[in-house]
Amino acid sequence: MTAAPDGLPPLAALETARLDWQRDDTGEEAPRSAAFDDVYFSRHDGRAETEHVFLGGNRLPQRFADWQARRPFVIGETGFGTGLNMLVAWACFDAHAPAQARLHLVSTEKFPLSREDLASARWASWADLAHRAEALLAQWPEPVAGVHRLWLDPRVTLDLHFGDAAERLALLDGRVDAWFLDGFAPAKNPQMWQPELFAAMAARSRPGTTFATFTCAGVVKRGLAAAGFAWRKVPGFGRKREMLAGDITSPPEDPRRTRAPWFTPPAARPPRHVAVIGAGIAGASVAAALSRRGIEVTLIDRFDRATLGETHLQGALYVKLAVETNLQSRVYLAGLLHSRRWLAWLDPDQRLWRPSGVLQLALSEKEQARQARFLAGHPLPESVVRGLDAEAASAVAGVRVTAPALDYPNAAWVRPLELCVRLAASPGVRFRQGEVRALQAEDDGWALTLADGERLAADQVVVAGASEAAAFAQTAGLPLQPVRGQVSQLALPEGAPALERVVCAGGYVPPAADGVLNFGATFGPGETDPTEREADHAANLAELARGLPDFVAVLRAAGADLAPERLTGRVGVRAASPDKSPYAGPVPDAEAWREDYAVLAKDATRVPDVSGRHHAGLWISSAHGSRGLASAPLCAELIASRICDEPLPLEQPLADHLHPGRRLIRDIIQGK
Repeated sequence: MTAAPDGLPPLAALETARLDWQRDDTGEEAPRSAAFDDVYFSRHDGRAETEHVFLGGNRLPQRFADWQARRPFVIGETGFGTGLNMLVAWACFDAHAPAQARLHLVSTEKFPLSREDLASARWASWADLAHRAEALLAQWPEPVAGVHRLWLDPRVTLDLHFGDAAERLALLDGRVDAWFLDGFAPAKNPQMWQPELFAAMAARSRPGTTFATFTCAGVVKRGLAAAGFAWRKVPGFGRKREMLAGDITSPPEDPRRTRAPWFTPPAARPPRHVAVIGAGIAGASVAAALSRRGIEVTLIDRFDRATLGETHLQGALYVKLAVETNLQSRVYLAGLLHSRRWLAWLDPDQRLWRPSGVLQLALSEKEQARQARFLAGHPLPESVVRGLDAEAASAVAGVRVTAPALDYPNAAWVRPLELCVRLAASPGVRFRQGEVRALQAEDDGWALTLADGERLAADQVVVAGASEAAAFAQTAGLPLQPVRGQVSQLALPEGAPALERVVCAGGYVPPAADGVLNFGATFGPGETDPTEREADHAANLAELARGLPDFVAVLRAAGADLAPERLTGRVGVRAASPDKSPYAGPVPDAEAWREDYAVLAKDATRVPDVSGRHHAGLWISSAHGSRGLASAPLCAELIASRICDEPLPLEQPLADHLHPGRRLIRDIIQGK
């Protein structure tokens, strides 16, 4: 498998590091890479070396103490290894930085350690690192290429970019303040220390960004100089006489934006107050993401979900990935992994969710062939997705299954309304019930006019409704289709069989919670009627029987009343985009785009050197369809990161794929 034209690597499991232990020259055991025949750090003086080389070489104690910016200080690293460098940097930040400061860590790793090997790094010998290492271990991601965001502390975020360092940094959407140029020595790992790595570092640097590295190898000095870094030799650590440190004054322009300047993000203006319109999973997750960054949020919705009481509603955290890898599949896989970590971090007691896993049944020969092709082309870890025959699928489902399936062991079911209520109660979020009718840009932000005539003011606005998100003049050009869906609910009798997995085919059914079985849902494009329909209950029953006939038979035998007229249900109206990917990002100024890029209709190769104009301080998260639990939390982090001038939790091509202007630029090119 080769990388796609967008530079993204194949979707596949990464090879994990082979770790063993050897005694260093002090007689203590040190973690060693079997592949590179080099130690990660010395047990005797590894921390002291990190503090001298990377913290001292980048002057971090003083820079942390002086940090007053509202955005976080960003450290980039070219080899995560055991995480020692980042844990020590975190400890230094806590010791020196002002209370309001934030730290964002970005680290690449081509051969991530297994969770077991990472746990064996013996952090207990450094008491102040031990609890930090526990936070890292609790969120340690699966070995899948991509960006994995971890919330280590209310002030500290870590983005692990799994894959080749140069490749990952070329895909990074964000800028760095200080580089830890680490990794196994150039003589041991020459593949990493290539010109492409130094060029990617330069392109992701801010003016004045510093670097430090333990090595003085000629290939490193030449590579740094060629990329625009000024280097100098400084005293090394221990028996190593010299090391390198330096900075870059004038980083190069990002060449990626010359190919698609319309996706150039607007200049960041970290706000103090943001209004979020819509309190469903899209809006509530944006509100919570902003509140974690110290931003005051007013969350506005026509409905107050906190007053609904017990709904017994369950949603499935699931995805359906394409046979041939495409950008949409990459987004949704990243979203699935992100949401799974996020839920475990947000709700470790599992009151709002359960890690039940999800089975996707292949009920036809066509679907079975599709799943087989997917597995052949995507050798992902079995902890992420695996193929099961009917017997194995039955064993994990807890009921007899008559078809093979794809199994997502780490997927889950969620209480969506309760989750939204929890997010809306985040510190710094104020809920306001009402309907926003109009948005008006003003010199210092936005004015929001509500249906009752009240006007609210905010520095910036995030529109996060469903199809009504396109109701404003600024968003009216975004194609959004309403999609009505009805879920059926059955009160289970005593002795009813219990599902162990969420099971999906044409619909979905999660394990029962609170004695109620949810199943469905219908799919009604273009429909907005909120009325419950008996015909939809009948359709949901038919789909349940098609996917799990034995389960339905046992339910009937246990005395369950499966007459459509006896069922209760919940109706919701979601929104979908024409290409079925969400919109997440700044709202384009459609009139300005048509003017600036009109020449593309005549010749798509004549790309104007004009950055895309957007409605300043206006954002959207919408079109999440039926997979919002897998997409909305990741899109919320993307938007909050853009607003706050942070590195993104997705690679740049995937962030561009979600840009709300993607359909607009396509229509301009096609002359529509």
